[in-house]
Order: sequence, then C-alpha cells, then structure tokens
Amino acid sequence: RRLIMSYGYSVRVIKLNSTANSKSMGVQLGRVCIEHDIPVSNLSNRLGVTRQTVYNWFAGIHEPNRTQKTAIHEVLLSLLAE
Repeated sequence: RRLIMSYGYSVRVIKLNSTANSKSMGVQLGRVCIEHDIPVSNLSNRLGVTRQTVYNWFAGIHEPNRTQKTAIHEVLLSLLAE
C-alpha cells in the first residue's frame, strides 16, 4: 500500500493505521477519514473527544465505546454527505 500525505495526516499516522487491526472500528474510521480527507479536528469536535483520542482509535490503541460508535456512524454519514 502506497503511503501518501493526506489532509493533516502524517506519514506516521497513515502507517500506524495501515498496519493496525482492520477489524477495529477505530482503525476502519481512520481509513475512511484518511481516504476522504476528513480532518481529525473536525471529527473530534463533533464527537466531543480530543484529537489524541481519535488518533488512538486510528492506530488501534483504543476502541470507541458503544455510544461513541453510534455517534461516529452519524458524524461520518454527515461528513461524507458534505
């Protein structure tokens, strides 16, 4: 997989995401955000969490809880529709 610079994403973040467990919702979220150039700050503001929390989800370090997963789904639908 070719590493490219995406909106606000460093090569390090992209690499961590690409090697993390793809079954994790947080990792899947990261792949969608990187692919569609969705800024972490936009996502974190809408979800009421820190940017570091979102980066930890992307890297597979932490997994969003059930409530956050529901909110993520709604926010992603909204962001992808913009």
